[in-house]
Amino acid sequence: MGKIKVTKVRSAINRTQNQKRILEALGLKKMGQTVEHENTPNILGMVNKVKHLVSVEESK
Repeated sequence: MGKIKVTKVRSAINRTQNQKRILEALGLKKMGQTVEHENTPNILGMVNKVKHLVSVEESK
């Protein structure tokens, strides 16, 4: 499987507790922070829940 880079581009202020926990589980704490994850269904589902707060790129 490939990898994806997830970058936090918007703040989690005034977001639901569930969305804040998903960002934490992805390893995103600060604005502009980028993390790399395996392209698995679990990770893609988490990214889909917070897609309005993050940007996603595929990496090889």
